Amino acid sequence: MKESTTNLAPTTERHHFRFHEKHAKLAPIFGGDWFGLKAEAFARFFGTPTFLVSQTILVSIWILLNVVGVVNYDVYPFILLNLAFSLQAAYAAPLILLAQTRQADRDKAHADADARHREDLAMATQARMDLASAQAASILLLIEKNTELTEITKQLSEGIDALTKEVHHKIVGQQNAN
Repeated sequence: MKESTTNLAPTTERHHFRFHEKHAKLAPIFGGDWFGLKAEAFARFFGTPTFLVSQTILVSIWILLNVVGVVNYDVYPFILLNLAFSLQAAYAAPLILLAQTRQADRDKAHADADARHREDLAMATQARMDLASAQAASILLLIEKNTELTEITKQLSEGIDALTKEVHHKIVGQQNAN
């Protein structure tokens, strides 16, 4: 980290996402192993258009093949298809709920980090405002001192001018008298 170049007291420049870093490896609810990662990916896949279109096509083909009579392994009322849907729902619901819980934990951690970042920005802004106020007060004091010095310089210049005129008048007066 490098030193800040502002007129503030020497501080180190900090990374913008420093509050998020401790949450970068947030412990997943499914676990950090292969199964946990694949379970979350599978749960996320359930809500995609690819999944919905694929399932619709697969179910349509299943029903069409059984109604037309090409195959007869699941005739109307499609008990095997209902069993497949029940099995899918039994696995999908918990996976989706767990994925939502994991995402909620990540969102909460990021919101907390963002809040701390905003607080840090507010403190930095306040410090800059305090510094600007102190500098403005210093400038006003310097302007007042400059005004006083200018007034003293004016008075001294007027005194020198008066003395110069007096000396000139005396010298010229003595030369005229001779």
